[in-house]
Amino acid sequence: MDQFKQISTFAEVAVRGSLSAAARAEGVAPAMISRRLDALEERLGVKLLQRTTRKIALTNEGSSFLEDCQRILSELEEAESSVAERNASASGVLTISAPAGFGRQHVAPLIPDFLQQHQQLKLTLSLNDRVVDLIGEGVDVAIRIAALSDSSLIGVKLADNKRVVVAAPSYLQRHGAPKTLDELSNHNCLAFSADGSQRGWTFRQSGKNVTIKVDGNMVCNDGEVLHDWAISGRGLAWRSMWEVGAEIESGKLVSVLDEYTAPGNDIYAIFAQRRHLPLRIRAFVDYLRQAYSSPDYWKKG
Repeated sequence: MDQFKQISTFAEVAVRGSLSAAARAEGVAPAMISRRLDALEERLGVKLLQRTTRKIALTNEGSSFLEDCQRILSELEEAESSVAERNASASGVLTISAPAGFGRQHVAPLIPDFLQQHQQLKLTLSLNDRVVDLIGEGVDVAIRIAALSDSSLIGVKLADNKRVVVAAPSYLQRHGAPKTLDELSNHNCLAFSADGSQRGWTFRQSGKNVTIKVDGNMVCNDGEVLHDWAISGRGLAWRSMWEVGAEIESGKLVSVLDEYTAPGNDIYAIFAQRRHLPLRIRAFVDYLRQAYSSPDYWKKG
């Protein structure tokens, strides 16, 4: 208990910027805060804070330690909330945003069962491919397939994701399978384009990400169309595993150049707050994470 109190006090002081402010927040004397910090630094054998009569500054060790402390305290709060809410019922209206293709395939089909488990809840699902303003548009949870760049938002990873080059067996029988990235120039590559200019395909080569300019006679701004063209044997396509995993499992598509696959943009649930997270949000995020954690899930058509 003493160790936990020392850690929580250290985090409180670091965030509030003074011993007196932390003392007021905890309802104790500043001298008590100072004793906890002294005990923590003595136990760890490092200086965490540079303290003067006028200000407090984190040392390098203190900055690193603060990140770990905040993560631990946040996880503890989540664990306590989860236990306390286990017997509670989610209610109200849950507003969700998801990319159109992913949402149709991997969010919308799961919602009926989720609502069956939470019958006091109503849900609104918006499918679009733009980045929504969660706070401005009143969105509770946004599903994003990308690295989290907005530090003001909270991201919970739902599943791994990677992009692979795929083709139908019929195409590979006619044209052969590329063995190196250079051989892509010999193939009809079905490219995605939102503005008429083809995007490059990203791979991992010699420990670095490289983007290869591809060419082909069929370009589209809709991923589902590219997916269908690939299945019909029209060429190679660079698609996410969430989209083609079932077809690879069934043999309708074959992945090639797997040794060059670059780390993917993983699948995240994004929301605007962590503290006092409404049960409706927590329940939905936990439901998706559990569904996606099954290895067989991504193999289902």
